[in-house]
Amino acid sequence: MKAAIVRAPAEPPIYGDFPVPEPAADEYRIRVTAAAISPVTKSRAAGVHYSSSGQFPFIVGVDGVGSLDDGSRVYFALPRAPYGGMAEQTVAPAAHCLPLPSALDDITAAAIANPGMSSWVAYTERAKLKPGETVLVNGATGTAGRLAIQIARHLGAKRIIATGRNVEALREVAALGADVTVPLVEDEEALEQSFKTQFARGVDVVIDYLWGKSAERLLTAAAKVSEDGVPLRFVQIGAISGPNISLPSAVLRASAIELMGSGIGSVPRDRFLGVVADLLNAAVPAGFKIATRPTPLSQVQDAWSWADSTRRTVLTVNG
Repeated sequence: MKAAIVRAPAEPPIYGDFPVPEPAADEYRIRVTAAAISPVTKSRAAGVHYSSSGQFPFIVGVDGVGSLDDGSRVYFALPRAPYGGMAEQTVAPAAHCLPLPSALDDITAAAIANPGMSSWVAYTERAKLKPGETVLVNGATGTAGRLAIQIARHLGAKRIIATGRNVEALREVAALGADVTVPLVEDEEALEQSFKTQFARGVDVVIDYLWGKSAERLLTAAAKVSEDGVPLRFVQIGAISGPNISLPSAVLRASAIELMGSGIGSVPRDRFLGVVADLLNAAVPAGFKIATRPTPLSQVQDAWSWADSTRRTVLTVNG
């Protein structure tokens, strides 16, 4: 069968032939129709993600959409290694396969699952977001951040603050439901002052896709203006701006900041899948918007290098 295959560390995937998988007793065989290229897919393929297996060769893709032998449409996650989502067929545990709503098309389902799940898990499983609270999304202009704005509103957030470097992209985010936008300017003192203004009005939850300098300024500003004992739940999701920050210990001692992460390993797998099911069922009724770029699997080598954070590239398979 045809698949996107990584043959050695640090090599991009190639389009080639791979043995057809045979499902075990507790697995489903899936005829794949769509699989999205996500940051976690790329980092696992490069062997730098904390969940990478280190096994070569393997088929890339942590999830996707397809049909079972009986014709039912499913979203699947975490196929059995060395098989992945970017192939004509794959195998995954039956417990990792979720039925798709009939109104949700395959390409949108494949595109929305991973980025949408990232914030939905952060809100519901980690931060325990309550209706009427204020949310700040640090790094809101990418695909995941744009969904985070829409999902926060769907889950009942009263006020939503969005940050990003691109001013035009921030205007688009405002149209998706952000009440306030904060440009991530280079002047760190000016940026911290902007954050302090927002925290002075009250922020309950921060979900952070960037880490790096903006996260440092956010945490510092929150500590300086927070009321005694009033908690801020800060959920770290991604590290687009860098893997490390420098944070004075006094920031945590002088405030009630609850600093936590959200990702593979932070939440039991069955609850992750439950969140994805909620997301997929809500996508059409809630009107969630995600821009996509459908591309045939045969073009994976070109698609792998595309860098457009505002829309998700979805590899299409089997028609």
